[in-house]
Amino acid sequence: MPTSPAPASSARPISRTARSPARVVSLAGVDAAQLLLSDVDLSRCRFAGAHHLDQIRREGVWRFGAPPTGVHWRLGIPHWWSRRMVLAEERSWRSLPSRPYAARRDWTERGEAPGEAPGPATLTSLYRQLRKSFEDAKDEPGAADFYSGEMEMRRHSAVLSRGERLLLHLYWAFSGYGMRASRSLAWFGATAAATVVLMMGLGLPNASPHQTATGFVPPVGSRISLDVDTKEPELTLSFGDRFTADRLDKSLRVVLNSVVFRSSGQNLTVWGTYTEMAARFSKPILLGLAALAVRGRVKRG
Repeated sequence: MPTSPAPASSARPISRTARSPARVVSLAGVDAAQLLLSDVDLSRCRFAGAHHLDQIRREGVWRFGAPPTGVHWRLGIPHWWSRRMVLAEERSWRSLPSRPYAARRDWTERGEAPGEAPGPATLTSLYRQLRKSFEDAKDEPGAADFYSGEMEMRRHSAVLSRGERLLLHLYWAFSGYGMRASRSLAWFGATAAATVVLMMGLGLPNASPHQTATGFVPPVGSRISLDVDTKEPELTLSFGDRFTADRLDKSLRVVLNSVVFRSSGQNLTVWGTYTEMAARFSKPILLGLAALAVRGRVKRG
């Protein structure tokens, strides 16, 4: 049975037993500075219109909404939503009839009345205030969920310039706003595999372009060796001969050294040189984003 939120002036928390939690349906017009929520269901709660949400306090068992579960298909491509806490206002906004059908289909059953859905700018503010309340409570993993919601609404906001939105799209695609280590590691594995294939197919030359000349110095009879650079590295091997165990070993060295900004020391073609430069730039960034995501989930307040 829904329970209306208590006035902010009341010192009593909104709560019920964990077996039958209260459901808060709206905090509109409430000053949440002195509000304590304990053992409540907030999955349908409307936070728009509340004041001082960044000072709201929570205890016991409480629950927010969640994105759709399972795999969803769009234009023949599998898609699934990352698990995080979602506000009822976001579900309403995503299910608006004005949005593309493919984008709102997964949210339609959970959506509220279309006329009650705020825009991305308002949702950004709501997520930001709730994120701060979680940070003040030293709940870093919970704050990470609301940070993801805040960034997601910023990505969809028409207020930002196209350049900022493009940057946020890339940040989301490669790391889930620095919150999805699995996504960054998946991109790292994909780029590493692509680097190996490109190195074997285009980057490694036929052989070392250096030749060694040896001789003796007449007065003392000592032997000397000189490296003679003959010509630029070139690749003329047939396609099948490019993918050998020896060339795989050399390609793996390039990948491993690129992780720590080191040059592999291999002689490379022009294609190989640029591929190595791209690998040395991208791979440490992807590993850094993965480490940032792990830290956000295990950080203590």
